Amino acid sequence: MKQRSRSSRTGGRTARAGRYVGWSFLWVVMLLMTGWGVMAIWYSNLSPSVRPWAAGLFGCVSLLLPLLIRPRRRGVIAFFCLFALVVAWWFTIPPSNSRDWQPDVAVLPWAEIKENIVTIHNIRNCDYRSETDYTCHYYDKTFDLAKLKGVDLFLVHWGSPYIAHPILSFDFGGEGRVCFSIETRKEKGEEYSAVKGFFRQYELTYVVADERDVIRLRTNYRKEDVHLYQLKAKPDLARHVFLDYLKEVNRLHDRAEWYNALTDNCTTAARGHIAPYSPNAKFDWRIIINGTLDEMMYERGAVDRSLPFAELKRRSYINPVAQAADKDKDFSRRIREGLPGNNP
Repeated sequence: MKQRSRSSRTGGRTARAGRYVGWSFLWVVMLLMTGWGVMAIWYSNLSPSVRPWAAGLFGCVSLLLPLLIRPRRRGVIAFFCLFALVVAWWFTIPPSNSRDWQPDVAVLPWAEIKENIVTIHNIRNCDYRSETDYTCHYYDKTFDLAKLKGVDLFLVHWGSPYIAHPILSFDFGGEGRVCFSIETRKEKGEEYSAVKGFFRQYELTYVVADERDVIRLRTNYRKEDVHLYQLKAKPDLARHVFLDYLKEVNRLHDRAEWYNALTDNCTTAARGHIAPYSPNAKFDWRIIINGTLDEMMYERGAVDRSLPFAELKRRSYINPVAQAADKDKDFSRRIREGLPGNNP
């Protein structure tokens, strides 16, 4: 009997401990969900005078429901129902192509594709006097897909070594190069915020630009660190990826979409264009924490490996030569002089 009694007490303590751990975990989950909901309301399209009150009310009610409603599981069910309503409302917030945009993202590119001939409209080529003082020019250009030689990667670091911005540049030989930079489409007076990037604050845009614009902006005016790598992509792969980019360019021209800092950003979107055509485009945590994307590509053999990675990265740094080339019409050629793996 004593042994059975001790076993019963031990079993009871184990059960209570299990319930405690379970409820603790559930509360952590609910706190995280409440935090997300508060931020989603705070950064929503509601009136600025309403947002703080709505966010605060949601936060208080969400956390009180499991405490005040009995039995407790009904309070938890009520919490999840309230959260589901907020999520459903959040997904109804529509993106738009009709806002008072900053001049550098005001004009959307689009493309006409007729068999091997592609005409891209509104390729951007801004004339910069400073990072914020510029005049935007646009031109149309026709490319022959049969002349597509390959694709290069620009990796741009502007602060943290763990975060970067990738830009792809497609090489059409004598017909020139064209860059794709996946960015947030900001309104006049709007600044980028990594936090707001999670909460439907920015539309997604594909900047199609001349290298003298989108690269020189970063090396010469923003003073960001830019590395240039020639990718080992066969022309057939480059063609598929190029056309996939243009498909999204045309889709965004016709219908706006939201940017999301986690699920639909510059790197995840780029991988989305490459993955269907390349078995080497497997998911890696460095696609999210993308500051070491070049190291990942080196490991996979996607860039030149004739040098140790540290030496490759050092020699792929283009800021000094880009600043020297500045407005030179041969900007693209000059930034590639002496570049490891460069095939002029």
